[in-house]
Amino acid sequence: MTDNPVKKDTAPAAVPGSPSPQAGPEAIRAIPVRHYGRWVSGVVVVALLVGLVYAFSQGNIHWEAIPQTIFDPSVVEGAGATLLISVLAMVMGVVLGVILAVMRMSKNPVVNGVSWLYIWFFRGTPVYVQLLMWFNLALIFEYLNLGPFYKDEMTDVMTPFMCALLGLGLNEAAYMAEICRAGLLSVDEGQTEAAHALGMSHSRTLRRIVIPQAMRVIVPPTGNEFINMLKTSSLAYAVTYTELLRATSSIGSRSYAVMELLFVASIWYLVLTSVFSVFQYYLERHFAKGSSRTLPPTVFQKLKANLFGSPRTGGVSA
Repeated sequence: MTDNPVKKDTAPAAVPGSPSPQAGPEAIRAIPVRHYGRWVSGVVVVALLVGLVYAFSQGNIHWEAIPQTIFDPSVVEGAGATLLISVLAMVMGVVLGVILAVMRMSKNPVVNGVSWLYIWFFRGTPVYVQLLMWFNLALIFEYLNLGPFYKDEMTDVMTPFMCALLGLGLNEAAYMAEICRAGLLSVDEGQTEAAHALGMSHSRTLRRIVIPQAMRVIVPPTGNEFINMLKTSSLAYAVTYTELLRATSSIGSRSYAVMELLFVASIWYLVLTSVFSVFQYYLERHFAKGSSRTLPPTVFQKLKANLFGSPRTGGVSA
């Protein structure tokens, strides 16, 4: 009996004339695309900004008047009046807008028609005209007579504050009605039917099922409307309501620094709108929890990612 020889692994001999085996795919040389248009557009934008700054530097502007008056008591009081009238008018607009939205969705033709007529009028006429109509209401009605409840002269009732509140709030209600209606219609009808099948009442279905889901659609445009209200409140100048623009204009007319005080008013408007823009962002982020698996990063999370190179580039988990 002979022992089997141990077989050794040997590489196959190369056949003469055959090609040599491939060592592997050749590495791809990635050459980045050069975006010359971006550089050109960036240079053009920077040049325009430099030209704008240079133009203002050559103007006869008393820059020292801006820090001297930006915290003037009358200016600060005017900014507070702007914030007050904006918040109250927005609250009136939201409350009345919800009522109008429900009326607009009603199957009652009279209720639906009244809501449509209200929205048609207040959205179709400028808010400036509406403010002047409230301000001059005493020209056609000498007294406000509500029978045994209240009676007074119209000039005493329609104060500048009341004219501004009614003009801004009633106009905003027309826009909020359409925003609320769009939010309610965005919720699938099957959810309402399922809630009713479980025995939930109509009011509870709205409160627990429909409205929480509709808020995702309602909140973003409502925040935009409030920021717009902060700027639209400057039209209350026409009804002699002392808000931010009127306060700065009064100082500018006395000190002959008209443009400088307009810059002061612009700074205050920018500060107010910026603060509420941040608040709007966090409110939208809160109501996005039910629809998004990941939430958009906050301002501090974005800053941390940019400074310390966080590997997470997508959304942030709730």
